[in-house]
Order: sequence, then structure tokens, then C-alpha cells
Amino acid sequence: MLQKFLLAIDRFSMAVGHAFAWCIVILTLGTSYEVFVRYVLNDPTAWAFDMSYILYGGLFLMSGAYALSRNAHVRGDVLYRLWPARVQGSVELVLYLIFFFPGVTSLIIAGFGYAHDSFGYREVSVNSPVGVPIWQLKALIPLAGLMLFIQGVAQVIRCILAIRDGEWPKMLKDVEEMESAIAAELGRLQLQTEQKGKVK
Repeated sequence: MLQKFLLAIDRFSMAVGHAFAWCIVILTLGTSYEVFVRYVLNDPTAWAFDMSYILYGGLFLMSGAYALSRNAHVRGDVLYRLWPARVQGSVELVLYLIFFFPGVTSLIIAGFGYAHDSFGYREVSVNSPVGVPIWQLKALIPLAGLMLFIQGVAQVIRCILAIRDGEWPKMLKDVEEMESAIAAELGRLQLQTEQKGKVK
């Protein structure tokens, strides 16, 4: 039951992360269009810069919980990976309680203030004459914090389970780092070669 709850949070973070990943496609197309009209037609757009930081900002904010669910955030794991699961869980639990939750809670509270004020006067960008609305980007700040908080709860439960059981509970997998995929493929090929050698 608890494992299903954890995986449900992971799936939610994954769904939001995948949805906002489309920002990369839109950003690529928009930037390519801007480069073409700027350097080929000598007619630059007035909205390209605003589009780029709004899309990138949205992607960055809303993929944080997804990255957390995949252990994709930067970690100095030179010593960490050598520790037993119980020690890893204990250290992570302390760090979540001392640093993560206070920081994320501050992000939610301050972000709500920014979003409220921005929505109140329908804030627009000052970086171009077009006046692109940016209040919707500021509305993502507390939402991103809330998603990080929810995913953080799942990670804390995993820490407690690791301390109790001596091993980390299973996590939802949907993508794999290229390095891990190559290592797995090399291991598989080496195993096949060894098995063929034994047959001969």
C-alpha cells in the first residue's frame, strides 16, 4: 500500500515533468525561427527573448519534482555511494528535514506573494516593447514549490524505509542515463561472450 502511494507521487511528478518537457520543442522551434528571420530576413522578432526565458523558466520550475523523483539532482556522492542504505537514508533524512523542507516552504510562501502581486497588476515583461504577460510564469513558482514538497514527502518516506529495511524501496523508472544504458549493454555482451566461451 505504501509502495503504491510512493509510486503514485512519482507518476504525478513524471506526468508534469513530461508535459513541461514539450517546452523544449517549442523553445527550439521558436529560437530557430528567430535565428532565421534575424539573420536571413534581417527582421528580428520582438518576442523571442521573452518566449525563451518564459519557456525555459517554466520547464526549470516544473521539472524539479520530476528530477527529485529520479535522483537526478546534483549530489556529491563520492562517499555517499559507499555507505550502506541505512546510513544513506539517515543522512538524507536529516538533510531533508534541516535544509530541503525549510527551503521549499520558503519558496512556496515567497512564491505565492510574488504570484499574487504579479497577477494583481497583470505584470508584463519590460524586456521588449511587446509587453508579453509574465504573471503566469510567476504563478508557477509556488506551484513548483508545492510539487517539490509533495515529492519530498515521498523521498522522506523512502529514507525511513531504507533505515528500517536496510535497502532502498523500488522507484519508478521511465528514462535511463545513456551511461547506465551503455554499461548495461556492455555487461550483457560480456556475459554472452563468456557463455559462448563455456559452450565451446
